[in-house]
Amino acid sequence: MCGIAGYYNINSSVEAWKTALEKMAEAVSHRGPDHQGIWFDENARFGMAHRRLSIIDLSEEGHQPMISPSGRFTIVFNGEIYNFEDIRLSLKGSHYQWRGHSDTEVMLAAFEVWGIETTVNKLIGMFALALWDRKEETLTLVRDRLGEKPLYYGWQGSVFLFGSELKALQAFPGFKGQISRDALTLFIRHNYIPAPFSIYENIYKLPPGSYLTVSKKNKNTVPVSYWSAHSTVGYGEKHLFTGTEADAIDRLDGLLCQSIAGQMIADVPLGAFLSGGIDSSTIVALMQAQSTRPVKTFTIGFWEKNFNEAEHAREVARHLGTDHTEQYVTPQETMDVIPRLPQLYDEPFADSSQIPTFLISQLARKHVTVSLSGDGGDELFGGYNRYFWATNIWRRLGWVPAPVRAIISKMITGVSPEIWDAVFKMMTGVLPKDWRYASPGDKLHKLSEILAEKCPEDIYFGLVSHWKRPAELVLNSHEPFTVISDARNRPNIPEFEKRMMYLDLISYLPDDILVKVDRAAMGVSLETRVPFLDHRVVELAWQLPLSLKIKNKQGKWILRQVLYRYVPKKLIERPKMGFAIPIGIWLRGPLREWAENLLDKRRLKNEGIFDYKLIRQKWKEHQTGKRNWQYYLWIILMFQAWLDR
Repeated sequence: MCGIAGYYNINSSVEAWKTALEKMAEAVSHRGPDHQGIWFDENARFGMAHRRLSIIDLSEEGHQPMISPSGRFTIVFNGEIYNFEDIRLSLKGSHYQWRGHSDTEVMLAAFEVWGIETTVNKLIGMFALALWDRKEETLTLVRDRLGEKPLYYGWQGSVFLFGSELKALQAFPGFKGQISRDALTLFIRHNYIPAPFSIYENIYKLPPGSYLTVSKKNKNTVPVSYWSAHSTVGYGEKHLFTGTEADAIDRLDGLLCQSIAGQMIADVPLGAFLSGGIDSSTIVALMQAQSTRPVKTFTIGFWEKNFNEAEHAREVARHLGTDHTEQYVTPQETMDVIPRLPQLYDEPFADSSQIPTFLISQLARKHVTVSLSGDGGDELFGGYNRYFWATNIWRRLGWVPAPVRAIISKMITGVSPEIWDAVFKMMTGVLPKDWRYASPGDKLHKLSEILAEKCPEDIYFGLVSHWKRPAELVLNSHEPFTVISDARNRPNIPEFEKRMMYLDLISYLPDDILVKVDRAAMGVSLETRVPFLDHRVVELAWQLPLSLKIKNKQGKWILRQVLYRYVPKKLIERPKMGFAIPIGIWLRGPLREWAENLLDKRRLKNEGIFDYKLIRQKWKEHQTGKRNWQYYLWIILMFQAWLDR
């Protein structure tokens, strides 16, 4: 895992090149504390920088930027290629002169022998890279299929910039980042900024599964897709798995074992996050099944019982025989992370589980350099509660006239979330199993906001939205279309649940979940790997019929069957909790003064970015307990804290 940066087409001296590249590299030094390298082509006025976190081939032969033996290609690369040994064998007849045994060198050789598109289609791994072709004087940026590794790019006048994080671009001398109010509306809706947008005008995220080529002759290129989730889903729908349930379980078990085996290769200590839930328990179980010694596992615990999963993780770890480390954190230790968030997430980001994700990364980094995670299981195998909520809402209430649904909505919001929580707690013994949720009051209030929607897709869009009319909140703005709001991106899938899973796969997963994990982990120089996102696993998942994912009103059925081969069912079966913290309670208590300063009426009015009256109204209602607006307010607070930085 590393940090990359660079720029192209500037009229400056060699000394200025060196200074600029060093500043850009230093900005992402947390991503690679082990080595810094810079390289420039003076004739072409192109330079690139690299910060290395050494994982494979710890010698100098693995340092970057790396130049091919012919001198034609130079590369900087962030990520890991898990099948690089197989690619090396495939290149055996090319008479390539190997200097070391890094995956970077193998990939560089493949680009020279096979070209860019053929090579990237052969790669199994996570990667964001920049490849300079000295002969053609072209720069090609490439990002992995699912978007595990980040890559930003854009023009500042006549200068083209790129980097792993916005920090690298901001470090370029003279960088002038103008806030994009249109992109800000997307942040206010989703709590993240979806690709291809960034918080700055004319600076973009390279979409997953694509590459971009820039040259002096062709400055206005657009990303080209080499792998598409849309095509993968379409292929899966036309070629559904036709074997028995047992065949499907065997196939998934074997493919996950293959993925995890490849991702356990490292020349440094390796472990895994373990929450005790389905996804992380599956990853750890399959790791331990292939390891000759106890796998190192890590869990964060909270003293607040409603937010704590550490006990469950401990039981799973004990059963599997892992070398388990857990750390209970106090509210103060958790809140101490908050001032670091604007620096960690260098564009506004407001998924509050960013805090425990950072804490568990910090814990793991004390013991290992690489950690596997269970992210991706919900999107691939139907694990999110919204898949059940949205479907049930439409089936049960879609026929009810909209005015009646509006009355039901007002009745729900007339009772505070805390009272609803108490009611559900008293009725636990008589409630159906599929009605037992963590934080039912918040979920009911969220339900009330989308009761009057006109179609299933609108219900989904409402469930993944926070501020429902963000352009009214952000002054002088217009909300752009995204991959989930543009109907042209919707695949032809009959089941509503699978349509939601697809939309999560192309939006929420790469732009929220993977961003959260990448920035939190790299903030402490920890590499994270995500076995569920091996594209072969993703492709199999989309060939599985919905009946193997959701059965008897329970998600991730097939994944559970794989896990039950290694862990007793009784250790796993419980309501989905998520990785949450009591933000709403803290905003009425220990975080109140901090939040009040950021949401000060005069400040908001002077900044002229938001309609301050809407924010102050929600702040007042939250403080009185009339409504729990924690997610709405956290979005504004994270933007204000970012603006301060």
